[in-house]
Amino acid sequence: MATVNVEDGNFEAEVLQSSTPVLVDFWATWCGPCKMIAPSLEEISEEMAGQVKVAKLDIDSNQQSAMNYGVRSIPTMILFKDGQPAATLVGAQPKGKIADWIKQYS
Repeated sequence: MATVNVEDGNFEAEVLQSSTPVLVDFWATWCGPCKMIAPSLEEISEEMAGQVKVAKLDIDSNQQSAMNYGVRSIPTMILFKDGQPAATLVGAQPKGKIADWIKQYS
């Protein structure tokens, strides 16, 4: 399963009502570090399919969701479990650290 794009309009349905944990990557097209972690997130979404859903939210187009969760710098990854933020990871991280973080909180 590849990453899915979410936006303010479908955030509740795709993230908050999901039966599996969801990692939301808050990013922007102009963000270099965001682009650096994108391939890792794609791989994680395939390797951990069924365990976690990986979603990407462009903060420039979807400012409401970013404001709702206090996103001040990007990349910010928030892991949602049972409709609530369970953990937050800020900044570009190696794939292994992201995967371990997901396992710890999901």
